[in-house]
Amino acid sequence: MTSKSENPPPYEDALHHPKYINSPHHLQNGSPLPPPPSYSPSPAVGPGLPGFWGQEGVYPQAGVLATVPTLSAGVSTSNPGDTDDFMNTQWESTSVRHGFIRKVYLILAAQLAVTFSVVAVFTFVDPVRLFVIKYPGIYWASFAVYFVVYCVLVCCKELRRRFPCNLVLLGVFTLALSYMCGAVSSYCQTKAVFIAMGITAVVCITVTIFCFQTKVDFTSCGGFLSIAGILLVIIGIVTAVVLSYRYVPWLHMLYAAIGALVYTLFLVYNTQLLIGKGELAISPEEYVYGALSLYSDVIQVFLFILQASGAD
Repeated sequence: MTSKSENPPPYEDALHHPKYINSPHHLQNGSPLPPPPSYSPSPAVGPGLPGFWGQEGVYPQAGVLATVPTLSAGVSTSNPGDTDDFMNTQWESTSVRHGFIRKVYLILAAQLAVTFSVVAVFTFVDPVRLFVIKYPGIYWASFAVYFVVYCVLVCCKELRRRFPCNLVLLGVFTLALSYMCGAVSSYCQTKAVFIAMGITAVVCITVTIFCFQTKVDFTSCGGFLSIAGILLVIIGIVTAVVLSYRYVPWLHMLYAAIGALVYTLFLVYNTQLLIGKGELAISPEEYVYGALSLYSDVIQVFLFILQASGAD
């Protein structure tokens, strides 16, 4: 314990009375120390904090410190080398993503060129058109090939990345789905086929521009799209049963419109996965899967619109 006389003098007395000049707080090696700096009012840094303008003799509160903001990515501004490395990494990542997008759209363009060339042959060449109508079993065989190859490419990740097996399977898948589109087009009027092609092209261009410009994240809606796909299958089964008894003849157009809308949403979802701006993204190594998903969505939109356009 210390007595009251041993306590250091108050601040005001030490500042104005020289009798305390010999106190241990003012001597250092026999020479007087300069008086402590006077405290001046400081501007307010927030409501309820001391030191705002207008108060006299208010000391700054201990623990209230000012902070200097740094880069949002966590790179310290005191080390410019880290900043350069971070910017280089971001640039390389963006370059890889852009190269991946170009590769996917080049594959998609080749697939669509093959598909619509086959559709044109099945639409304008009458012998081919009559052959498909006469032997519908070939259509179901192409559907089986399409389904099997699609399941293999979706489920087997290593096979998708192994060149040239991935491109061979993708070519088989494209030919099978192209034959399916051609077979369906053989049952439709030429005018309906052209209308479906035009509407599909407009939908795809609009969706692509929308996905590159919007800030809305559709990649978090995978559960909703799965439920929509299941409901579409159920509606299709009900529609097939009802139409077999020739009830509600306009029901197939309603089903086609719903299907086109659902697969347009799938196209938005897969395009944003490709771009990589949302919560989820496709790996740059999965260019086969990216082209496969976009191609399937575009073809399904075309088939549903073709169904809604009318048949012979």
